[in-house]
Amino acid sequence: MGTVYVDADACPVKKIIVQQAKARGIAVVMLADTSHVLHDDYAQVITVPKGRDSVDFRLVTLLHAGDIVVTQDIGVAAMALGKGARCVNPNGLIYTNSNIDMLLYMRHENSRARRSGHYTAVPARTKQDEDAFRRAFCALLDEIQEGERI
Repeated sequence: MGTVYVDADACPVKKIIVQQAKARGIAVVMLADTSHVLHDDYAQVITVPKGRDSVDFRLVTLLHAGDIVVTQDIGVAAMALGKGARCVNPNGLIYTNSNIDMLLYMRHENSRARRSGHYTAVPARTKQDEDAFRRAFCALLDEIQEGERI
């Protein structure tokens, strides 16, 4: 059965992930660097040395086709999709092979704008964000369970 891997450093939906995965008996692995302290009675927590992209690269080396990745990082999502994983961000956006190129391009353009001094505020999380994540995440969990029954 697939595993849920969480890029957990700044993940705002860890409780939903554990609650929904536990209810289905699906394993959860949360990865964070040493600047974050995580404890969970259900999820396995892996702490990696602090370093640029250290969590990202460790996460990608652990996952397999059919796993689920929860990440805000579009680059991590692209690598995970390349390994056959399913990916979702904390706002419920499911990353796919159909949308990842556009999202990577948008990330590049936003990075260029920031280097030019253009910054935009990050909107506060809402209940709608939580609900959208829960719906998308549960759909992915159901897909991996359905795949196991076939």
